[in-house]
Amino acid sequence: MNERKNIYPEVLRRLERQETLVLATIVEAQGATPQVPGASALFGERGLLVGTLGGGILEADAEKRASLCLINRSSLCYRFELQGEDLAAGEPICGGFVWILVDGSPGDRRETWRRLADAHLARRSGILVTQIDRRPDDQAEVKRLWLDEKASDLEAGSAVRRFTRELAQANRQEKPMLLKDKGTAPQDHQTLYFLEPIAPPPRLLIVGAGHVGQAVARQAEWLDFEVTVIDDRPEYASQERFGEGTALIVADIEPAVREFPVSADTYIVIVTRGHSHDAEALKSCIHSAASYIGMIGSRHKVALMRERFLSAGWASAQEWERIHAPIGLKLGSRTVEEIAVSIAAELVQVRSRIREMKAGEGL
Repeated sequence: MNERKNIYPEVLRRLERQETLVLATIVEAQGATPQVPGASALFGERGLLVGTLGGGILEADAEKRASLCLINRSSLCYRFELQGEDLAAGEPICGGFVWILVDGSPGDRRETWRRLADAHLARRSGILVTQIDRRPDDQAEVKRLWLDEKASDLEAGSAVRRFTRELAQANRQEKPMLLKDKGTAPQDHQTLYFLEPIAPPPRLLIVGAGHVGQAVARQAEWLDFEVTVIDDRPEYASQERFGEGTALIVADIEPAVREFPVSADTYIVIVTRGHSHDAEALKSCIHSAASYIGMIGSRHKVALMRERFLSAGWASAQEWERIHAPIGLKLGSRTVEEIAVSIAAELVQVRSRIREMKAGEGL
């Protein structure tokens, strides 16, 4: 099962290019399903543009409905059963169901997308509240509201303020929630509220722009990390090697790491070209609030560096214990690409544990 990714900034970018769009989102999932609530796909005149609802017959069906909504400028909220067999492929499919919202007029909520994109750039969290007024024939009217983490009660509106507890729970657990309003809709209508917490992607600081650093950056972008690479060699820390999605800092390693804005949503991977540079980088961040610090090296090298740090008073034994060194999960990796996979897997493992802890706090 894939994690949902925030494609909403892309909605605004394409709207500003005057593209005609349809946005499909899974708002509820029960049983075995290929995606989770909040998973979204953006469709245009030529079909799927970005995102996914999980592929297969579910996404193919959604694309057909989206094309009709694009023509009619209409919206739908419908249930899709995932049972039986995919006739085209001749293979069994998942045994659950999903509710999918197909918003045929996302351009009507341009100001909402603009506020969400501004918060995304400023690394502020918030909740996207989508009100769905659904009729028995699955036709729907859609309204959206972006509640920034700094939003006041007045901005929330009276309907949303009734769900204060649910808003807090969704935000704390970083998990979307579908609510049914039992008091306001006509008898043959249904009013739903989809609460979707959206946080900035975790930051990944890669110290070292060599082959391993380059491979880790490539993996991490697919995994929805905001990647920054530090190296003192401009020929290595170049846009040609890393692409536009990676921020690059060409500077002396120790001060650059020390000055980088580290918080609890920061992950640090140390893969420089030598032991001395690794030590400089680690010394600059070992006291930080980063959720993850990993360093490449053999067990012998790590043991020597640990002894050096403790004897010099650069770190306590407790601080050293949280360092992932040697870095990466034990996968028997040998090649650069395999090492990058093991590091990326460890990043995902730590991120998942943090999410589970946050979810547990809300129980």
